[in-house]
Amino acid sequence: MAEGIDLSGVLEEDDSSWLAELETALVEDCDFGSLRNICKGRAVPDHLRAEVWQICLGTVGKDALSSFDGLYDMDSQSQVRSDCKALVDKLGNEEEDKVSIVSDLETIVTLYCKSRGLKYVPNNGWMDILQVLLTVKMSPSELYNSFYSILNKFIPNDCNRQGRPFHLFRLLLQYHDPELCSYLDTRRVTPDLYTMPWFNSLFGGVCNLKVCQTMWDVIFQHSDPFLELFMGLVILVNARETILETKEQSKEEVIEMISSFPQALEVDDVEDFCSLAQYYAQKTPQSFRRDYQLSMFGGSVVSHKEPEDSPSLMYSLCLSVSGEELLQANRGTPFTEDAVRFFVVDCRPAEQYNSEHLTTAFHLDANLMLQSPEEFSYAVQALFAAQAQALAAGSAAAGEHLCFLGSGREEEDQYVNMVVANILQKGKQYVSTAKGGYPALHNILKATSENGVSDLVASHEGTETKNSNGGDSQAVLRNGREGEASTSKYFSKDILGKLSGVVKSKSVEMKEKLANYIKNDGTGDKHVSSAERGGKRYRNMANVFTIGDDEEGEEGSGADSDEDDEQKETVSLDTWVQKSDVLYSCRCKEIRTNGHTFPSYLLVTASHLYVLREIPSRKGMAHIQARRALSSIVKITSKKRQPELITFKYGTHEEDGFHVTDMHRFYIPTASDATRVIKQQIMKVLDALDS
Repeated sequence: MAEGIDLSGVLEEDDSSWLAELETALVEDCDFGSLRNICKGRAVPDHLRAEVWQICLGTVGKDALSSFDGLYDMDSQSQVRSDCKALVDKLGNEEEDKVSIVSDLETIVTLYCKSRGLKYVPNNGWMDILQVLLTVKMSPSELYNSFYSILNKFIPNDCNRQGRPFHLFRLLLQYHDPELCSYLDTRRVTPDLYTMPWFNSLFGGVCNLKVCQTMWDVIFQHSDPFLELFMGLVILVNARETILETKEQSKEEVIEMISSFPQALEVDDVEDFCSLAQYYAQKTPQSFRRDYQLSMFGGSVVSHKEPEDSPSLMYSLCLSVSGEELLQANRGTPFTEDAVRFFVVDCRPAEQYNSEHLTTAFHLDANLMLQSPEEFSYAVQALFAAQAQALAAGSAAAGEHLCFLGSGREEEDQYVNMVVANILQKGKQYVSTAKGGYPALHNILKATSENGVSDLVASHEGTETKNSNGGDSQAVLRNGREGEASTSKYFSKDILGKLSGVVKSKSVEMKEKLANYIKNDGTGDKHVSSAERGGKRYRNMANVFTIGDDEEGEEGSGADSDEDDEQKETVSLDTWVQKSDVLYSCRCKEIRTNGHTFPSYLLVTASHLYVLREIPSRKGMAHIQARRALSSIVKITSKKRQPELITFKYGTHEEDGFHVTDMHRFYIPTASDATRVIKQQIMKVLDALDS
C-alpha cells in the first residue's frame, strides 16, 4: 500500500475529492450505480459505512422487522438466546446496554428463521456476521435488513459438510493450481474442512474486524457473490509453498493451519487481496456462474437443487464451459493475455472429427490412450508444443486455456474424461471440458445461421456470408452430408482429413505435422494487415461517430428482435453490471420498430457493446439481447429535438463510406456520457486493428 494511507478510512490524503463527492451523493439519496462509480472499489470512512452498505445491499427504506409477531417460540429458541448472549458478552458493552442488544439480536435471528422456514443451527456463521454489523451504527430495523440481504446475496446455500460451494471451490482451485489441489486431495483435506468458517460468515469469523469491514466495503460494491470463493483461492495460492511443505504434519494440523490463514490479513493488504481475487475471477471461464448462481445464492424459500442441465459439482472432473462462452471467447479477436481464450482439443473419434469440426481445434483421438499409449504420449507432447506455438504466433487457435471437446455421448466421452484426467495429473493449468460436446456447438452455430444473426459467434459472416460457390450462409454451415464442402470459419472438411491420419502416425513426423497445422499458416482466419487494407478503412475516414440528426425511416431497433427469449442467455443484472471489464453502464429503454419499449441496460467493455433486457417476471435478471463488437458500429445518430434518442448503426466500412446492415435505437437519459465512452473505445479498437 502506498504511503499516506489513513487506516481508519483507507483514504489517500492527496486525493480526497471523491470523499466529498460521496458525501454529497449520499445527501442526495444516490442509487447503487452512482455510488459504485464514485467509490470505485475503495474502502469508505467509518461514519459513512452504514449508509454505503445499505445502498449496496438494497435495503434503504425497508422495514421488514415490523412484521415480527413477537413470539419467541422456536424449538431452538434457547440456543438462539444463548448464542446472542455469548456474542454480546464478547463485545464488552456496558451492562445496561447488554439486555437491549441481546433482545434485538434474538428478534433478528428469530424473525429470519421464521420468514425463511429455517431451523437455527449453532456455529453457522450468523453470529459472526452480526458481530461485524454491530460495529456499524444501525437501527435494529436496518440491522435486520442488512443481515437478511447479506445471507441471501453473499452466503452460499448448502454451506455444510460436502456442500456444493466447496465442490465448486475445489474445481476453481484445480483450474488455477492443479498441483496444490492434487496434494490436498491426496491428504484428504477437502475444502469444507477449512473454508466453511470463511464462506458462511463472509470471512467475518476469521478476520480482524477492521479488516472485515474494509473487505465488505469492496465485496458489497462489486456485488459479486462468487468473489469470496476467489478470495479463498488467493489465500491458498499465496500460501501454496507452505502447504506443500506439510508432508510430515497430520491432516488435522494442515486443516488448522489453512483455516487460520485469513487471520494474518491486515488492512493494508485488503486492496491487493481483493484485486488479486478479481484477477483470478477474470481468468476463469464464466459458465459456472450461469449454471449455479440461482441454486447457490437463492433469494427465496426454495429447495436449492442444481439445474437439470448443469453438471453435478460433486462428480465433475473439472470446470465445464458452455458452447456459447467457448465460441464467443474464440470468435477471432486478437489474442491478449488478459482475456480467456481457449485452445480447443477435439477428442472425438477420427471419423466424427473428419465429418465436421472447428477449424481451430486440435485433434486428439481419446481412443489412442487405450489403443496405442505410446502414440497417445507423443500426441500429448505435440498438443503442448502446438499450444505454445499458437500462443507465440498469436494465431486464431491461440489460447492459454485448454478446453476438451467430446461427442456429447456418455459412452464415448468416458475416454475423453480419461484424457482430461491424464492432463490434470501432469499439473496442467486451465483445463476444462465443453458442455454438451460438439453437438452443442453445432446446434448453436446452426441456430445463429438460421436466424441470420451470428450473435454468439461474432466473427461468423452471418446472413451476408457467401461461400466459394456463391452460396448463402446457410450453405456455409452445411457439412459434407449434403455434398458441399464447408467454408465457414468454424467448419472444415478438407483440412482435418489430414490431421486424423497424422494423429495415428509415429513420433517425430506426427509432432511436426500437428505443430505446423496449428499455426494456421494460410488456413486459419486472421486480421487484415495494415498493408493489405492500405489504411483506407480506418484512417482519414469521416467522423461517423458525431451526434447529428437522425435520418428518416429509422423508427426503432432491428437487431435480435424476434429471437425466442428461451434461447437467450439469462444473467444476473448485478453480476454483469459489476463486472470488472465493464467500463460504462446505464439504464435505458430499447425502442422496437413497432414502437414498443423495453427497460434495458447498456454495457460497454473495451471491445463490445452489450444490451441486457430486464425480465419483468424475474427481478434482477435479464436476457442478453445483443452483443455487438464496437468495431461494427459505423454511426451513432440522434435527433436534435430529443438528444436522448440514440441510434446505433452497425455495418461494414467500404472504400466509399460504410454499409449499414442493422441498427438499435434507445432512449438513454445519459446519452452524452454513453456516446462519449463508446466513441473513445471504438477509436481504440480501430487504432489497435490498424497498428
